[in-house]
Amino acid sequence: MPPSMTIRVLGIDPGSQCTGFGVVDVVGARLTYVASGVIRTGQGDFASRLCEIFRCIKTVVEQYQPQEIAIERVFMNRNPDSALKLGQARGAAICGLAEANAEVFEYATRQIKLAVVGTGGAEKGQVQLMMKSILKLEGALPEDAADALAAAVCHALRGRVRASVLRAGARA
Repeated sequence: MPPSMTIRVLGIDPGSQCTGFGVVDVVGARLTYVASGVIRTGQGDFASRLCEIFRCIKTVVEQYQPQEIAIERVFMNRNPDSALKLGQARGAAICGLAEANAEVFEYATRQIKLAVVGTGGAEKGQVQLMMKSILKLEGALPEDAADALAAAVCHALRGRVRASVLRAGARA
């Protein structure tokens, strides 16, 4: 397998009002920023917000054609209702990935922060700074987009992408 093979990774930070997405290309040990953004669903009825997440993630997949996808797992905080809504938003995002023809990998929030900042208890601002530094980005980077990029970078750093390259080489 040539060392110059590029793997495109889509990271997703699900949320019922703001779902972040981030796309990076991985070539060997090099990470290159492709795109990022935030899907804002507003305050409308919940079913409509879930449909918007589904439609927008589907569009992102069609536009960027990721080969691998990293999504943040749902975590239980103080409010069970918030966790349920987050889980439903995550489900809508995963449904939007259905036609991606890409494997989906799940990571806990602490895992992602540990991989990109060095501590699982990192603050959102620290994640933003690290994403700007690692991916050489200028200007503002919304929190949700930074978190999604962090999921993609975590996936790349954990060696899963390299394993995919090796599997692809074995099939060739």
